[in-house]
Formats: sequence, C-alpha cells, structure tokens
Amino acid sequence: MIFYFSGTGNTRWAAQKISEATGERLFFIPDMEKESCVWSPEKDEHIGFCFPVHGWRPPKNVRSFIERLTIEHADKHYCYALCTAGDNIGETMRIFEQDLAERNIHLDAKFSLIMPESYVGLPFMDVDTPQKEAAKKATASVELERCIQEIIERKRSAERLVIGNWPRINSRVLGGFFIKYLITDKKFRVEEQRCTKCGTCVSVCPVRNMDGGKGHLPAWKHTGDCLTCFACYHHCPQHAIEFGRQTKKKGQYYYKNANK
Repeated sequence: MIFYFSGTGNTRWAAQKISEATGERLFFIPDMEKESCVWSPEKDEHIGFCFPVHGWRPPKNVRSFIERLTIEHADKHYCYALCTAGDNIGETMRIFEQDLAERNIHLDAKFSLIMPESYVGLPFMDVDTPQKEAAKKATASVELERCIQEIIERKRSAERLVIGNWPRINSRVLGGFFIKYLITDKKFRVEEQRCTKCGTCVSVCPVRNMDGGKGHLPAWKHTGDCLTCFACYHHCPQHAIEFGRQTKKKGQYYYKNANK
C-alpha cells in the first residue's frame, strides 16, 4: 500500500511509478479524511508514504493523517517514505519519522527527490526555467529508479536524502514561520477579466477548498484546510489566479503526465 499526497503532480508521478513497479495499491490521503484509518496490510505488502515538502516539513494534512493512522502488525512489513522538494528537505524526514514513531510505525528506508519548483508564494521564489525543469525531471527519473530497486529489494537502512545546509533552522525556525503565516487561502484571488469560469482550479484543488466550478467564478472557502500548494494557480489556463502580489508575472508549473 502506498499512501500519498500531491498538489502539482510531482509526488503523484513518483508514487505512480513506485506503484507500477511494485504492484502496490495507491491511496490518495485527502480521499481518506473521513474513512477509517485502521489498515491491515496483506502478507508481504510494503507500506509506503509519498508526499511533497511544505516549508521544510511534511504537509499538515499528511501529519494529521498519520495522527489518525493505525497499521496492524506494521513491524512485520517493509516500510519506506519518499518526499519531493524543489531544493532540499531539511529535517522533513526526521519530523515524519517522529510522527510515525508515535503510531508504532518505523521506517526501513528514506528517500527524497529534487523536482521542479512549484512554490511561488514568496517574492524571491518562482518556477524553474524550462531547461532546469527538464534537467530536474531527468535526474529525478534516474534517482527514482534507484529508490524503486531498493524498495523491491527491501533494503533496510537505505537513505537517499538531500538535506541541505542549516536543516534545523530551515525546518524548525523558517518552517514554523511558514506554517503560521504562509499557509493560507486568504491571499488568493481571481482576476475576473481573465477568468473564463472553466472550473479547472476547483477541480484540481486536492483538499476541496474551493467553491465554484464550470460557469462560476471560483472562491476559496477559508476553512483552514488550504495547504497553499498552488495547484489552483498553476493549473489555471488563463493565469487568472494570483496570490497577493507575490505571483505577479511569475510562471506556472504542474507535472502534466501525472494524473490522479
């Protein structure tokens, strides 16, 4: 079984590749928010977790899912986690390991993939150039194959992580600021003169935090569920969604070959 979350498709692509290679079942975390979180893996079934890095931490909905998760006899199954990031992961995997440990789940392997940048919520952050995007995808494809081989071989203590410099500062200090002030839907707005009311943004929101749909202007619900993953922004075919002034004249990106 592979539990995964993805906003703009990077992690979905990786999870799908692992699923295809291992034959493991895929479960999209937001689809299970109201379902039972007690699982009994089949004999010899892997337990996998795939998620993007948000502010050098696991996404808050992934952490919330782990808080409710019970896997029976987890110690008898090979368990791994893979996260994706645009640059580095800081202490993301250490934080995730701590969350799992509280549920008596322990990782046998830890992986990270550097993927095209999608976070555009700060003035100095933008999507990668087409050349850098292509290079990251090519490198990630090769690295993912190595990760998959180690998963198939059930290699224990496997660790392929791009932690970066100052991991504690990034995850604990900057990550805390990110969680407190930058995860919000209050800055999103739609430029009505550009919006064609196609409903794309509403359909791609992974946490269903938008109202609207085809024929209607989109609106954010302000319920606290938004992850600021920018899926709505990146998928808009008219570039009609903005996040305050931070996204003015910035690019868009999503992994076009990753489909839920």
